[in-house]
Amino acid sequence: MNNKVVNKQIPLESIVQVANHLEDYKEKYDRKFELEENKNKNIPYGEKQWEYENGSTTIKYTIEFKNGKNITESDYNWFVGNLNQPIIKDPNYVKHADYVIMESTYGDRSHGERPDYVKELTNIMQITFARGGNLVIPSFAVGRTQEMLYFLRKIKMDQLIKGFEDFEVYVDSPLAIEATSIFNKNVDTCFDKEAMELVRQGINPISFPGLKLSVTSDDSKLINFDTKPKVILSASGMCEAGRIRHHLKHNLWRKECTILFVGYQAVGTLGRNLLEGAKTVTLFGEEINVKAEIRKLDGVSGHADKDGLLRWINSFEDKPQKVFVVHGEDMVCDRFVECLEKEYGYHAEAPYSGSEFDLLKNVWIKTEEGIRIAQKKEGNRRALDVFHRLLAAGQRLLSVIKHNEGGANKDLAKFADQINSLCDKWDR
Repeated sequence: MNNKVVNKQIPLESIVQVANHLEDYKEKYDRKFELEENKNKNIPYGEKQWEYENGSTTIKYTIEFKNGKNITESDYNWFVGNLNQPIIKDPNYVKHADYVIMESTYGDRSHGERPDYVKELTNIMQITFARGGNLVIPSFAVGRTQEMLYFLRKIKMDQLIKGFEDFEVYVDSPLAIEATSIFNKNVDTCFDKEAMELVRQGINPISFPGLKLSVTSDDSKLINFDTKPKVILSASGMCEAGRIRHHLKHNLWRKECTILFVGYQAVGTLGRNLLEGAKTVTLFGEEINVKAEIRKLDGVSGHADKDGLLRWINSFEDKPQKVFVVHGEDMVCDRFVECLEKEYGYHAEAPYSGSEFDLLKNVWIKTEEGIRIAQKKEGNRRALDVFHRLLAAGQRLLSVIKHNEGGANKDLAKFADQINSLCDKWDR
């Protein structure tokens, strides 16, 4: 997402593996458990125990060293849940930790008052369908897709779309389909009171007539041969990968269609470019004119805003020794660190990717420096965003170079020649 993220994603080789991991995680929510023996080999001096927190993606782990003198508790949170979200329960709060790694996606802003999502979504659908177009929603597979289904069920059941009461909704993401299945299997443990009340009435909160699940690539292709106005939910949420890119190719050029963003769009992503008014985009080597209406459903986020982040960190009974702020754009990370330090008295830092810290000795082993972007006047904001994209591309290039360390000399030489050729072209 940005160069402040210090955690590495676990490589998963298939949708089945992702689903299996989700099944494994849900069994361990709100429970303590010991890591398997082979997971301890990177902790030669101690025992490691993990504890998951419900309502957010939080792992609390405790390392007890065998001499019995040192016990370190760390809280690793890469997703602080938002309050009053559909379907799922509100996040729990952690009470004790020596070190905290926490996200800062919305660390400098508020979501504001909660809008009437059903009303806004109904209005967008009514206008789009009346034009004869499709509503295409790039959506994160886990969490956001299920929230959209929750709203769409309400719209369908109350017949709020006049003249199109039988509209169809396609979920075109194998991972989203698997995640939705897991939601349905864990009603008692995950659903909030409002969702459980629907269940008690015999209503599935995230299913309804006209909902179609697209599993295979052939299923996905057939969606765009259907000329009826419809809703298409597809991943990825920032349009950087996945089947959503195919749906954008088929719908962006159609002025009767609407592309509706329902989540955060990071700098440099296709989703961010579209929100900022891109007139053309390139998909699968083809330049596409952007004629569709581009909309954003404000306030829809699984991430807590600044107030929610502060509520979470201030729930600790004793202040942690240090708070590491990650998962946010550079300036957002820095602003949130400043807030934690000056207003709340925390020892906080926002490390760049690649930095290393010794928790036992409480010292930095290695620090990485990033490229800082100075604030500019509002009139130059668009130019700043474009230049920010360029800097992000440079950071990505450095990362790719590092990943190729140890590669074949022939390949590395070719890579170096290509980079030098590009530099020669733009070094002016």
